[in-house]
Amino acid sequence: MLGIWWFPMLARLRPTLDFMPSPIPDRPGLLIRDPFQFSDATLVIPPVLVESLTFFDGAHSSLDLREHLVRLTGDLDVGELEQHLIDTLSEAGFLEDEKFFRRKEEAERGFANAPRREPAHAGSGYPEDSAELTSTLRGYLNGSSTAAPGGTSGEKIRGIAAPHVSPFGGIESYRAAYASLTPSDAEKTFVILGTSHYGQPDRFGLTRKPFVTPFGESGINLALVDEIARAAGDGALMEDYCHSVEHSIEFQVVFLQHLFGPNVRVLPVLCGAFSRGMRMGARPEDDEAVRRTIGALGDIAAREGDRLLWVLGVDMAHMGRRYGDGFEAAAGRGEMEEVARRDCSRIERMEQGDAAGFWDQVRENHDDLKWCGASPIYTFLRAMPNIRGSLLHYQQWNIDPQSVVSFAGLRFHS
Repeated sequence: MLGIWWFPMLARLRPTLDFMPSPIPDRPGLLIRDPFQFSDATLVIPPVLVESLTFFDGAHSSLDLREHLVRLTGDLDVGELEQHLIDTLSEAGFLEDEKFFRRKEEAERGFANAPRREPAHAGSGYPEDSAELTSTLRGYLNGSSTAAPGGTSGEKIRGIAAPHVSPFGGIESYRAAYASLTPSDAEKTFVILGTSHYGQPDRFGLTRKPFVTPFGESGINLALVDEIARAAGDGALMEDYCHSVEHSIEFQVVFLQHLFGPNVRVLPVLCGAFSRGMRMGARPEDDEAVRRTIGALGDIAAREGDRLLWVLGVDMAHMGRRYGDGFEAAAGRGEMEEVARRDCSRIERMEQGDAAGFWDQVRENHDDLKWCGASPIYTFLRAMPNIRGSLLHYQQWNIDPQSVVSFAGLRFHS
C-alpha cells in the first residue's frame, strides 16, 4: 500500500502588518513591522525571498513553498531554508498561528487590566524627557507655554482640528489650531476624536484609562465615557486595545498637557473608518451602531455645551508611492496641486458645518484622496450640527521623497 504524504497548510501572513521598502542602505529588501505592537520585531526580507511571502496566504501548503524555493534556488535541498523562513516569521509574531494568537491575547488582556494608558510614542514621535518636551512644544507654539487667544469678537470657540502626523511634520498647523485655545479653557473636558488607524470599521473605541505622557497623568471624564458606552452598545468597544498604540489621541493629549497642566480632563474616542457609508448614496449612520454612537455624542454636546471643547486629531490626504499611487508625490507640485484644490473643497464643507456635503465629497471615487481623518470629522459635524469653522493653516508635507500627507489647523465656533 502506497503511503500518502501530507503537507501542512502555511499560516497566513498577518494583513495588519506594515510593509515598506527597507530604508537601510546595506540591507535592501522589504521591511516588515507590527503597528499593533503585539511584536517589537522588525524584519527585512531579502529581495530574492519577497515573492515567497505570497505563499503565506492561508491557501498554500508547505509543499507549494518548497517547490517555489526549488525553482528559485535551483537546489532540491531547500528544507532548511523553508523552515528558517517559516520559523522567522512565526517567532516575530507575523503569522496568524498559535504563537501569535497567544501573544495577541496576552497583550489585549494586559492593556485591559492596566490602570493607565502608558505612552506609546514618547521618544519617537516626541521627546520622552519632560524638560526637553516643554522646550520643544514651546518652540512649536512660538515660544509661549500658553496659546494666544483665538477667534473673533462674539465667537465661542467650541473646537479645533489639528494634525496627528508627527509634530515636527505639522508644526504650523498644530500651532494654528492650538493658538485658538485660551487659559479659560483649562477646566473644560476636551473631547478628543481621533482616527482609529487599526480599529474595526463602523465602530468606536473607548477607554476609561488616564493617559500618561512625560508630563504626567491626565484626567478622564468617566461619567461621559460610561454614558457613551451605555448608549452605543456594540457600536463602541470598551478598553479598545487600539488605544494602547494609537497616536492620533496621544499627540493631542501632549499638547493639551503642555498648555493646561498634566491633569487636563479628556474624553478620548477613536473613530473607525465608516465603510458602510462609502456605498453609493449611503451615510455612515445607515449603520445602526454608528447612528447610536453619534447620537450619544450629540446628546452630550447639546447638554454639556461650553463645558466641552472638541479636539479633532485628523490628517487629510495620503498620496504617492507609500500609499499605493502610481506617481511620486511632491508637496505643492504636480498632482499635489489638484489634491490641494480638492482638500480645500472638503475643508469648505467643514467650515460650513455641512456634514452631508462633506461626506458626498469623501465618497467620490471611494475616497481616492485617502483622508484618514474623515470619520472623526463627520462624527463631529453630526454631533455639532450648528457649528461653523475657519481654516487657519493648510499644508502638505513629504513624509518620504515619494509620498505626501496633507493636514490643516482649523477652529470651530458657534
